[in-house]
Amino acid sequence: KSSYWYLLALATSDILTQVFIIFVGFILQTAILARALPSAFTHAVTVLEFAANHASTWVTVLLTVDRYVALCHPLRYRALSYPRRTRRIIAAVFAAALATGIPFYWWLDAWRDADPPTALDRALKWAHCVTSYFLPCGIFLATNSVVIRKLKRRGRPGGRRPLLSKSTALLLAVTAVFVVLWAPRAVVMMCHLYVASVRRDWRVHLALDVANMVAMLSTTLNFFLYCFVSQTFRRAVGEVLRAHPRHGPRPANPPGPGGIWAAPCPPG
Repeated sequence: KSSYWYLLALATSDILTQVFIIFVGFILQTAILARALPSAFTHAVTVLEFAANHASTWVTVLLTVDRYVALCHPLRYRALSYPRRTRRIIAAVFAAALATGIPFYWWLDAWRDADPPTALDRALKWAHCVTSYFLPCGIFLATNSVVIRKLKRRGRPGGRRPLLSKSTALLLAVTAVFVVLWAPRAVVMMCHLYVASVRRDWRVHLALDVANMVAMLSTTLNFFLYCFVSQTFRRAVGEVLRAHPRHGPRPANPPGPGGIWAAPCPPG
């Protein structure tokens, strides 16, 4: 189903976000190397961090739209949403996320740079908050309200509340987690721009640290949330982790150079 492709893509982007921000951006630079790295490398890592974050956010938007079409326009759903098209859309979103991450090469580090925010830095911070939080939240609010209203109208026999499908329950849970856990980061970032600098007020510094950790908690919880709600996703994860070869005769000769890399696995 298309929804599971979106879930796998979302899990992949969440994992990439963890790798780039926590491992490369923090553990590798601070704990393992413990020295200042070239500016070009630091800014390149920043591009990858924002690209992974944008991919995670907009794959969640795609999942929301997919569930909206499935519930509100079921006759059109099969024609509009099928695995091949879904894979192409996911690939396009990942490519767009990488492209939109490139301008953040010039992102001003709130902790290291003593200079006040420039016009470019203000534009980048506003663009980040709008594209990664405000605009997705607007889409979530609009589509989820329609979905909930549609479910209430359907109802169940005997006047009882309608049962939520697992995909719809997962969608509502993921979007709620996103809205709640990413809100502090957006608020503190605006405070950093217009109220007090991180370098001048330790309270803003602490608030930004806590807000970043809370936002990263969202990407950590999503994977376990998928596994808790969806038995199909748990089974798919188990198959990926086991990754046992199919039974059958093995080739006589091992693959040549590059043979095992000839058909890369799809993302997610």
